[in-house]
Parts: sequence; structure tokens; C-alpha cells
Amino acid sequence: MKRIIVSIMAAIAIFGLAAVSQAQVSATATASATIVTPISITKTVDMNFGNVAVSTASGTVVLTPAGTRTFTDGVTLPAVTGTVTAASFTVTGEGSYTYAITLPATATTIDDDDAHTMTVDTWTSNPSGTGTLTAGTQTLTVGATLNVGGSQAAGTYTSDTPFTVTVNYN
Repeated sequence: MKRIIVSIMAAIAIFGLAAVSQAQVSATATASATIVTPISITKTVDMNFGNVAVSTASGTVVLTPAGTRTFTDGVTLPAVTGTVTAASFTVTGEGSYTYAITLPATATTIDDDDAHTMTVDTWTSNPSGTGTLTAGTQTLTVGATLNVGGSQAAGTYTSDTPFTVTVNYN
């Protein structure tokens, strides 16, 4: 009888271990990646505030992303406007993707040949903050505020260092 019990215990132990080893199973998976078209931005038009007249008081010219201007305080906008354009960029990348727009965080200084300066700040864009690439492309326009000093010297003012607009996929 003792032998039967030992045999049964041995059988249970063997079958019990077999059940444990049968509980361990495996599965497989594949790895994949999709490479998307890199996002890029290309300037198509520079920003130009056009002709500006100034009195002895300082003022501003606000250029919208649509290319319209308003003025404050000691600044006026003559009837002969000169060239007025918001900066324009073409953004390209993967179709229907969205992207974040980063405008300059600081002012840009513009100057004439005689070292007279003005600053450009308060950047705005259309689209604002986030854009969507339709069929892989979108036009991005940028406006800003020109800060004109009282009795600002006449001349053509240009930035020595261009301002930077950055785009990045969301």
C-alpha cells in the first residue's frame, strides 16, 4: 500500500510539473516605424512697414499678418505708402499634419547707415500658434510692431540680423 501511495504521489508530482511547464507560453510581435516628410519653412517675402512719418513724439506702426497697418501717437502713415508687406513663409511637410509656430521672443533692432535705430517686437502670425498642412503645404504670414522714436532720423532702416520663425510638428 505504501508503494501505491508513493507511486500516486510520484505521478501527481510529475503531472503537476508538467502542468506548470505547460502554463508558460510565448507570443511574437513585429516592430515598425513610419518616416514622415521633414517639416521645412522657407521665406518668400520680407517684412516691410512701408513709408512712415514721425513728429517729435514717439509712436508705433502695427503691421498685421494680413499686411495692413495702423499707427499710434507721433507717427502717421503718408498717402504714398511705399512697399508694405507682412513677412511670408511657405511651410511644407507631411500632408494634414499640424505644427507649432514659434515667433521671436525678443525685439529685433533695425538701423540705417548712420546707426540710428528702431525696434520691432510684438510678433503676430496667421495662422496663430498652430498651423495645419493642407496637402503638405501652408502659407504663414508674420506681422509685428515698429517702435519709432520721436524725431526719428529719415532713412531706410533694415535689420542686420534677420528674425527667426520656427515651426515644428505637434
